[in-house]
Amino acid sequence: MPDRIVIHGACQNNLKNVSLELPLNELVVVTGVSGSGKSSLVFDTLYAEGQRRYVETFSPYARQFLDRMDKPRVERIEGIPPAIAIDQTNPVRTSRSTVGTMTELADHLKLLYARAARLHCRRCGESVARDTPDSIYRALAARTQAAGDPRLVITFPVTVPHNFSEAEVLELLGRQGYTRVHARRGATLDVVQDRLRFGSAERARVIEAIEAALSVGHGRVDVHSENGGPWRFSTDLHCADCDIHYQDPAPSLFSFNSPLGACDTCRGFGRVIGIDFGLVVPDAAKTLRGGAVKPWQTPSFRECQDDLVKYAKKRNVPLDTPWRDLNEETRRWVLEGEPEWVSWSKSWPGTWYGVRRFFAWLESKAYKMHIRVLLSKYRAYTPCADCGGARLKPDALLWRLGTREDADRVLDPARRFRPRGVEFASDVLACLAGLSLHDLMLLPIADARRFFAELELPAPLDEATDLLLTEIRSRLGYLADVGLDYLTLDRQSRTLSGGEVQRINLTTALGTSLVNTLFVLDEPSIGLHPRDMRRVIGVMHRLRDAGNSLVVVEHDPQVMLAADRILDIGPGPGERGGEVVFFGSPDELKRAPGSLTADYLAGRKRAEAPRAAPPRDAARLELRGVSEHNLKSIDVSLPLHRLVCITGVSGSGKSTLVHDVLYAALLRAKGRPTEAPGAHRALLGDDAIADVVMIDQTPIGRTTRSNPASYVGAFDAIRRRFAATASARERGYTHATFSFNAGNGRCPSCGG
Repeated sequence: MPDRIVIHGACQNNLKNVSLELPLNELVVVTGVSGSGKSSLVFDTLYAEGQRRYVETFSPYARQFLDRMDKPRVERIEGIPPAIAIDQTNPVRTSRSTVGTMTELADHLKLLYARAARLHCRRCGESVARDTPDSIYRALAARTQAAGDPRLVITFPVTVPHNFSEAEVLELLGRQGYTRVHARRGATLDVVQDRLRFGSAERARVIEAIEAALSVGHGRVDVHSENGGPWRFSTDLHCADCDIHYQDPAPSLFSFNSPLGACDTCRGFGRVIGIDFGLVVPDAAKTLRGGAVKPWQTPSFRECQDDLVKYAKKRNVPLDTPWRDLNEETRRWVLEGEPEWVSWSKSWPGTWYGVRRFFAWLESKAYKMHIRVLLSKYRAYTPCADCGGARLKPDALLWRLGTREDADRVLDPARRFRPRGVEFASDVLACLAGLSLHDLMLLPIADARRFFAELELPAPLDEATDLLLTEIRSRLGYLADVGLDYLTLDRQSRTLSGGEVQRINLTTALGTSLVNTLFVLDEPSIGLHPRDMRRVIGVMHRLRDAGNSLVVVEHDPQVMLAADRILDIGPGPGERGGEVVFFGSPDELKRAPGSLTADYLAGRKRAEAPRAAPPRDAARLELRGVSEHNLKSIDVSLPLHRLVCITGVSGSGKSTLVHDVLYAALLRAKGRPTEAPGAHRALLGDDAIADVVMIDQTPIGRTTRSNPASYVGAFDAIRRRFAATASARERGYTHATFSFNAGNGRCPSCGG
């Protein structure tokens, strides 16, 4: 087996006939100035060839379903193993994908809940389990001892069918030896199986009576005591006290990607497209009389504003108080209308309809184009009302894992998720044992890891459940090792940064226990605080020690010094790059002449601090009381006309503050559609800003025709200059003729 990758004559992009040998089973860092050819060598040459050769091992039929990369411009490459690229791109666009599904933890959790979780009744909150004759005997022993050994009557329920009379049913029971009826409950008869005192009865007699009652009563038995009401038992997943049946747990019940488990309303997305009242009332500083309800300020719907003023005066609703200062009951009256409302024909005029019924009336007119345009301005994704954003059916959220002590250790009882449709009180919810699946998904990974580290499931545990627990603990540990313990498993994948996606993929690779594989990484330090870099380096060393080879494009000094070898590509960008400047150990690099990287790494050169900007006006953008995710009701004041940097350790709340709160709040203040901003009390100073633009790591191109010149609009001017030449005018060419995106000018063979 070869011990190195040999590259001969690589000429991809700006590489200048590069030839070198990369040892296997080592961590190799490729560095150099931007544009020097690092990605051309690592991704476009090494990874492309490794992936291409791996795909070539499949049959022609299988290859048609796999992405194949073009053969790189290289004479030959020897000894290359199958390659996996872990880069910064986030290909996920669907809202169904979460951190839990990306890391496969969601798959492990649904199996664990199907095997080890306990069901609690939606009405009384009591634990629901299948009863057996032995478990019923033990329960009776405990209850009769506490009650002073009263006389017991063991009965089973028999329902009289609608096509039989009670006399006919009693006659059939009499033929089987059952002649006594303890009580009648409507169409149900409580038929006596046996009467005894538990303390003096033999165990065999009690067990035999219970088994016979369960057999004739179709899995249900009631035990009546002379001191109190009946004790009900059932061999099904059935709350005997509330008479509610539940379905058996299956892994698909705990998956929002399965029709069996997904909420029927939102289909597992957790959100639905509805009217966003934040867009309806975008400016909380306005009053009801001053136009707080935006859609009613147009001439078309001015009549609704007049109705609001008229009914507000009748109901003593303040018209000149800012929206933000109105109490919750008044806001609900404006938005939801009055509860006495029945319909437009029966309730209007006389009853206030509210904003929601106004939009429901608009929906009935949605066959008109201008109404559909109007509705689109006030629609946004809102949490699903049926599942509360949990994505799962209510029955799936009744299953809980662990003990009450396990749950209280990581989650305040007052913050437990209350499933829709449960009838027990909040204090009962706070006392239930364990956590529901949605509770677990909403925990930061650090807390989830602590929950599973100390979780002890009741015996007997089979081998499969033990393996599940071990795998869950190890994967949560990997996520913590790469500095992602601040994420929640419910976090949507499409909201992750490129660096976070790369580190998640790194933990997935570690969890699969791959060996003899080439891992190609693109700057895994992006977005990571220097404090957390050592943990990522530790994960890369573990991958290497497991028998894999890592080639990492990186500029971070910590990663470079932790590498086995460093490959410096340069010496400059573009045409001045594409050559091997240095290849050796980190200590040798510091002494290497002619390497710009070596000069900075050894301290011979350093980046100078830029000069301070001249003072400008004192305009500021202020956020008050920001409390989204882990932000603790902070006030932030950002000076305008400045370059403001927000930094902190990984998971400290930087992205929450900027992306989830500031950006979304500014969009809403400008009346543009957005998801609900993160929790905050007020946004001030937004009138000094004309617009807001988010520049993130999302790829700018949508098609293979897109390039930087067409994206920034430079090609528009170039095409016009070509169209203005004498030859073009002579042939009747326009600027569209010189476009490869459309028209007759593009190549007819490849379509541009």
